Amino acid sequence: MKGEAGKRRIFDIIQIGFDEDWQSRAFDIVLMVLILVNLFISFFVTFESAQPYLGVLGIIETATAVAFAVEYGLRIWTAEYLYPELPGKKAVIRYMVSFGGIVDMLAFLPCFLPFFLPTGIVAFRMFRVVRIFRLFRVNAYYDALNVIGDVIHSKKDQLLSSIFIIVVLMMASSLCMYSLEHEAQPEVFKNAFSGFWWAVSTLLTVGYGDIYPITIPGRIFGIVITFLGVGMVAIPTGILSAGFVEQYTRIKSLKDYSAEANLRFVRLEVRENHPWMGQRVSELPLPPGLLIAVIQRQGEVVVPRGDIRIQQGDYIILGAEGYQEELGITLKEVTLKEQHPWTGQMIKELDISRQTLIVMVRRSEKMLIPHGSLVLQAGDMVLMYTKKNYRDMQTLEI
Repeated sequence: MKGEAGKRRIFDIIQIGFDEDWQSRAFDIVLMVLILVNLFISFFVTFESAQPYLGVLGIIETATAVAFAVEYGLRIWTAEYLYPELPGKKAVIRYMVSFGGIVDMLAFLPCFLPFFLPTGIVAFRMFRVVRIFRLFRVNAYYDALNVIGDVIHSKKDQLLSSIFIIVVLMMASSLCMYSLEHEAQPEVFKNAFSGFWWAVSTLLTVGYGDIYPITIPGRIFGIVITFLGVGMVAIPTGILSAGFVEQYTRIKSLKDYSAEANLRFVRLEVRENHPWMGQRVSELPLPPGLLIAVIQRQGEVVVPRGDIRIQQGDYIILGAEGYQEELGITLKEVTLKEQHPWTGQMIKELDISRQTLIVMVRRSEKMLIPHGSLVLQAGDMVLMYTKKNYRDMQTLEI
């Protein structure tokens, strides 16, 4: 891999991979392991039993930080592919100021700052807590976890409304409780904000118990607010539950009642004496599965209705449904040698699988159509589509 193609390949690898790209999936797994190891060390070093292993743990932690730094550098290098609509430098800045970019930087930066600024080592250790946000990377690798983010995003308006109602109720409760309890407990309910802390602990069912009413009206009001608190907490819970049901129903519907299909497009120029020239679109002898997507005529786009006649100079954009069985077509190339069992045999006599199709035969500088009576010779390059493995073959992705 060299140049632009290698850079693009690195970008594909460091992004969230899919099952067919084993290199990208391996990178994801290694990165998740490093994140979990780094977080484990952050927790384990707080135990007294970890003191004898601080040296080894420090080396491992530094190694993971170096890996995070390398990953961060690669993401900056390939930021232009993450934001293709932006020029190079702006794409880099966009990534660096994004939430993911900041988390990626803080995952390794506090580990190295003490070497340059040793006076602030305690503050830097506290700053390393930010690395826990790296767990959001783990969340991005699993569709089941991504559903949580999708649900929160889709229900954000309802959630904000419920939070607004809770805040208003807290403020009203704190003012009421202050009015009822200030005279009996002036040192506890000093102002309305003291009542606000009581409202938070009561409505959100935390229940610390450091502030509580002692008067009869205050206790009665406290009971009422407690019941309201249960209902208030149930509102966002119900919103999220309904969101999960809707999301999983939608995903199931997409999987059960729809199918993806890749379309392939080619552009055909209608020149002089072309057999389609002058014919209506409805009269064109198109093979099954092939359709006219659009017609370009003198710089304008023409909708291909059935009564439109094809003119000289038209560019016809043809579309066809892609191959459904796989994401791409893999061709195998085999170069025949003197001792190869296929040398000297006709194509129709070859002992090959029915799932194997010989596409083309290259002999010297010529490309031969692989008809059944064609005799293969030493030095021939046989290009075929197959799922079967053959010795000395090369794989071509198209």
